[in-house]
Amino acid sequence: MKRRMLRQENMRSCFKRAVIIITALAAGGTVLYGLWARGTFLPGWIIWEENNITDTSGDYTISLAEETVYVRYQETEVWQSPKGVKVQQVLSCDIDRDGGEELILLCWKRGRFGKYKPFWIEKDEKSWSQHIFVYDYAEDAILPQWMSSYIGQDVAEMSSGGGKDSMQWLLLTDPKGETSCWRWDSWGFTKDEAEVSFVVFGDNLIHEPIYRYGLNQGGNFDFLFEQVKAVIDKSDVSVINQETPLVTEYSEYGDYPRFGTPVQVGQAIVDAGFDVVTCATNHALDRGAKGIHTTKEYFTKQDVCCLGIQTGDEPERKPYEIIKRNNIRFALFNYTYGTNGISLPEGNPFTVHLLENEEQIRADIQKARREADMVIVFVHWGTENSAETDAFQERWTDVFLDSKADVIVGTHPHVLQDYEMLEGEEGHRMLVFYSIGNFVSAQPEKSSVKGGMAEFVIAPAPGGYEIVEYSLTPLTIRWESGGKYTPVFSGEK
Repeated sequence: MKRRMLRQENMRSCFKRAVIIITALAAGGTVLYGLWARGTFLPGWIIWEENNITDTSGDYTISLAEETVYVRYQETEVWQSPKGVKVQQVLSCDIDRDGGEELILLCWKRGRFGKYKPFWIEKDEKSWSQHIFVYDYAEDAILPQWMSSYIGQDVAEMSSGGGKDSMQWLLLTDPKGETSCWRWDSWGFTKDEAEVSFVVFGDNLIHEPIYRYGLNQGGNFDFLFEQVKAVIDKSDVSVINQETPLVTEYSEYGDYPRFGTPVQVGQAIVDAGFDVVTCATNHALDRGAKGIHTTKEYFTKQDVCCLGIQTGDEPERKPYEIIKRNNIRFALFNYTYGTNGISLPEGNPFTVHLLENEEQIRADIQKARREADMVIVFVHWGTENSAETDAFQERWTDVFLDSKADVIVGTHPHVLQDYEMLEGEEGHRMLVFYSIGNFVSAQPEKSSVKGGMAEFVIAPAPGGYEIVEYSLTPLTIRWESGGKYTPVFSGEK
């Protein structure tokens, strides 16, 4: 349902853009030709832009009018686009990541090749084809850097995407609205799979019947993830909330209210292929500082990003971790509302990341936004067994939205709650899953048997990144005689 809503929103955005184009046409700013344009045969979907832009230095002013580009350097015209080339759109950005901007033209010319066509081509075509030209700024001159042969696809719109300090992509949108990402690769552009997919599972709440069954299987807990491993393998980043602390000694195993989970459960998480575990929960301190140390050390040594807890060997506060996928950097936070009244160990106030100091959390998110492209917060909050959000969740949702976090994923209520896309100031959008329920537990309440798998996809967009898909897929905890608890997708037997 949410995916359909998102697509509808995108359609509405396109409609608004079409209205803007029509308005600009009336004002002389944008021209939409039919099949014949100035005596030449060109597609009717082309939008010929007319505008003025400047590079970041302010020294260069680029004007596009009547399919021709004019460049002025400090008020003196120094260049115009070649004759016989009709320019559809122009950009100025650092596409090759060399520290200086490039001038990029989306244009049309006769023939598919330039001056140096391949040796096996005897004669170039006479028909018009679409190209990308890249130029360097050189003080009072514009120097050609790269002139493409035929692009290989129709491009209705060109833009740049990505973070200011990370990868820049050239985004090419075809007449049907499909966008592809192109990365500068030494000499020319390479098409990239630049999307990053996330899959997130809820509370891995290991009650005694669950760990007893696993120990009776020789300490093998792979059964917990056998139904979801294919999804984990397919995603770029997979996350699970490890509700209970890991322990190594039999005497430390425990059920509610003080949990202690065999470390073999951690091995099953590693073997399943999870990339991230969130550990800031109300049960994080159930086995004290020792449980924190065992949990953090185990996952860290296995190259699994462990969020929300810090050992005594980490005396400085480290509120987030940064991971990188497909050249996109993500800052990952993890907080809990509390620790069931158990005090933090003396000398280490950062043992568990708590959702309490609003000023500090705002500052941390702002710092992360400068270092990363997207900010994702995993938060343990809400009222247990309630399908409705509470005032605490609503207050902190406002804080996260105001701080311009991008995605919030909630756990703790043990039941599913709503999810939605919110919009804050300056049009900033934030996706919130208020509670994705349990992944596995032996809780007797029927409502706690159903959880969810949160999914979302991040992709480059003009000027940055955006969430292009999101959904919540229901899960059910299946119980079998003998004590085997297995999360399965709802509807599966």
